[in-house]
Amino acid sequence: MAGTVEVALRWSHSRDERVRSFADSRPAPEGGAHVAGLRDGAAAAVDAYARTRRLPTEQDPGSGAARIGAGLTAVVSVKVDRPEFHGSTRGELSGAAARARVEAAVREQLGTWLEAHPEQADAILRRIVRRAD
Repeated sequence: MAGTVEVALRWSHSRDERVRSFADSRPAPEGGAHVAGLRDGAAAAVDAYARTRRLPTEQDPGSGAARIGAGLTAVVSVKVDRPEFHGSTRGELSGAAARARVEAAVREQLGTWLEAHPEQADAILRRIVRRAD
């Protein structure tokens, strides 16, 4: 996928997930591939960080995208050279390339941020683990 990816993330004490998505500066209210990539990338980054800190147990298969989303507020915006949409309303972005690009970018950048900010990373992990109980 040729283009750009911009993502902003914040976890709060809420149980709700709030994700706003945009494709080529237009709202994509139904989400799509870039939102799936955001969730998968965030789950991969948090899982990798937790494993390096030896936090998961044998019974814990990983945080998973659903657990990561609890309390997450995010904005994901992609600008692509040839966007593919589902349906005529252009409300949902499709395309494996967009998903893979967003996932890789989020996994790399969030992973770097978690390593650089261990206190905040540990607080995020505690929130995720508490919600799993």
